[in-house]
Amino acid sequence: MGLFSRDPSKKLQKEYERKLEQAMQAARNGDMRANASLTEEAEKLREEIEALKQR
Repeated sequence: MGLFSRDPSKKLQKEYERKLEQAMQAARNGDMRANASLTEEAEKLREEIEALKQR
């Protein structure tokens, strides 16, 4: 990697954290379907982050 290359896992990490925050807000509002959906999306992002770290 070059000196100015961006780390793609950082962007994914921020998106992952944002999805978890949205899921928590949905749960607080009683919307368990949205909570489950957002949590599932967050888990997919976490898997992508882990795959990038394995490289």
